[in-house]
Amino acid sequence: MDYGDFSKATERIVSNVERAVSGKRDAVFLAVVALLAGGHVLIEDVPGVGKTLLAKSLSRSISGEFRRVQFTPDLLPADVTGTNVYNQGDGQFEFWAGPVFANVVLADEINRASPKTQSALLEAMEEASVTVDGVTRRLPEPFGVIGTQNPVEHEGTYPLPHAELDRFMIKMSLGYPDGEAEVDLLRLASDPVAGLGPAVSLREFAEMRALAEGVHASEAVLRYVVSVTQATRKHEAVHLGASPRASRMLLAAARASAAAHGRSYCIPDDVKALAPHVLSHRIIASSNGSGDADGVVRDVLRSVPVNEAV
Repeated sequence: MDYGDFSKATERIVSNVERAVSGKRDAVFLAVVALLAGGHVLIEDVPGVGKTLLAKSLSRSISGEFRRVQFTPDLLPADVTGTNVYNQGDGQFEFWAGPVFANVVLADEINRASPKTQSALLEAMEEASVTVDGVTRRLPEPFGVIGTQNPVEHEGTYPLPHAELDRFMIKMSLGYPDGEAEVDLLRLASDPVAGLGPAVSLREFAEMRALAEGVHASEAVLRYVVSVTQATRKHEAVHLGASPRASRMLLAAARASAAAHGRSYCIPDDVKALAPHVLSHRIIASSNGSGDADGVVRDVLRSVPVNEAV
């Protein structure tokens, strides 16, 4: 597969997902880029706009195994990762894998589970593995988490800790569809995902992920990424800026986006396009400041010249 084939395959995936999630091409593209870059997605939006549909149709489009975890206050870490169960027949413990052992895992209403259960996902998201009773097990490849949370209902929820937010490569919302897209939605079957076939095989998608990692990033692009993230730490309206992990994830997303556009190299515009979605949720604005995280990123992108040296 070359980068031209990569671009065509990405278009097939996006178009296939759009058959179920109509009128949300930009959001679908962002989710595909995150999975291609080996990252995870947090979708914050009101109920009923297609968050679950996006996760299910994306998994179907890459021929992956899909599992959904409904996060609730009584959910336990073992309900996510799995547990060892004693087998009376042979007198030994055997591991029963949890729903995290899938290619695409939907962590639905992730902020409704306790911090202890939320933390069960941290190792999975960072290392693509889980450790139960001292034994570490690798998760399937590819592996990606799509977390969702409702921005308007806060009763009975636990705010995601910054360390967990930092594990999500991209945070986005879907928003309400426009009129035509909503009419298209009414034309669909009751389960629009049921009729979706795969756009690529799981092996092809794994090959695409490997190819995305090989996209060339020049010294100028590397320095631009670092200049942008460092500028968020120095901004007057910021209490906590983007971490070095943010730099790494921004570059990975930019590489995947470049490949999706058929290029074997990154350009600064790839970084600029992804920065608001990669950086904003990692920034904590000052309590006495007048700005917000989105505004900080906009300020930084306007003020940092592309050729600035670090």
